[in-house]
Amino acid sequence: MLSYTLRRLVILALSLLIAAAVLFVLLRLLPGDPANALLSVGASPAQIEAARQEVGSNLPLAQQFAHFVSSLARFDLGTSFVSKTPVLAEIGNRLSVTIPLTLMSFVLALIIAVPLGIISAVKSDKWYGGVISIVSQLGIAIPVFWVGILLVTIFAVNLKLFPSSGFPLKGWSNFGAALYSLLLPTLTIALVMSASLLRYVRSAAQDVLGSDYLRTARALGASFPEALVRHGIRNGSVPVISILGIELATAFLGAVVVEKVFALPGLGSMLLLAIQQRDYPNVQGVLFISTLLVLLVGFFADLLQRIIDPRLRDNRARPA
Repeated sequence: MLSYTLRRLVILALSLLIAAAVLFVLLRLLPGDPANALLSVGASPAQIEAARQEVGSNLPLAQQFAHFVSSLARFDLGTSFVSKTPVLAEIGNRLSVTIPLTLMSFVLALIIAVPLGIISAVKSDKWYGGVISIVSQLGIAIPVFWVGILLVTIFAVNLKLFPSSGFPLKGWSNFGAALYSLLLPTLTIALVMSASLLRYVRSAAQDVLGSDYLRTARALGASFPEALVRHGIRNGSVPVISILGIELATAFLGAVVVEKVFALPGLGSMLLLAIQQRDYPNVQGVLFISTLLVLLVGFFADLLQRIIDPRLRDNRARPA
C-alpha cells in the first residue's frame, strides 16, 4: 500500500507539471499581451515597455515558464494585475463559497442517487423501477444551468421561497443567510449529478444481485437485506467509488458554472472576470487550483478503493 501511494504521488506531481505546462502554453497562445491589462488607451511605447517588464512578458518564453513553475513550486500564484492583491488569498476567499457548494451538492446527490439506484435495480420488474431509470436518463440530458434557471423561476420568482441570487456580504459569519443562499444552487447541481450517479449505482447493484457470493449467503440462511448489507454493499461500492471521484470533480466544475447563474462570489465569477480583464495571474491561479483539486479527488478515490478492497492491495490476488 505504501509503495502504491508513493507511485500515485509521483504520478500526481507529474500530472500537475504537465497541467501547468499546458496551461502556460494555452494562455500564451491567446492574442494580445498580458501587459495590456495595465495599460490605458493611447499608452506610449515607453509605458508599454514598462508594463511588459512589470508582468514579465518581455522575457523569452522558456524563462517565463521557468519562473512560472518555480513560483508554483513555492505555491506562489502571483499578484493580480488589476486588484493588486495576492491571487492565492483571493482564491481562498472564493473557495469559501465554491467548496461548501460542491460538498453539499455531492452529499445531497448521494442521498438521492444511492437509495434510488438500489431500488431501481432490486425492483427492476416493477413499474416504479422503470420510471426511476427513465427519469435518470432524462436528467442526464438536461444542462445544469437550465435546471438552475428553472428552479429560480419556480422557487424564487413564483413561490418566493428562496433568494434568486447573491451571497451575504458578511459571508459565513452570517451562517444562516449564507446557507440559505446556497440551497437552490446546491439542489441544482445535486439533481443533475444524481441522475448520472444513479445509473452507476443501479449497474453496480445489478452486478451484486447476480453474484455467486450473494446467492451463497442466501443459501446459508441469510435474509436478502442481511446478505445485501454484509456482502453486497462492500463489493458493489468498489467500482462506484471511482465514479464518485469523477462525480465529485464534476460537482466542483458544475459549481463554477452554477455560480454564474446565481451570482455567487466563487471561483466561477472570479475566472470569468479575470478573462474579461485579461488578468493572467488570476486566470492561471484559478485554473491551476481547479486542476489540483480535481487531481486530488482522483488520488484519494484510488486510495479509498484499495482500502475497501483488499484484493487491490495484493497483486498476487486473483479476482473472485
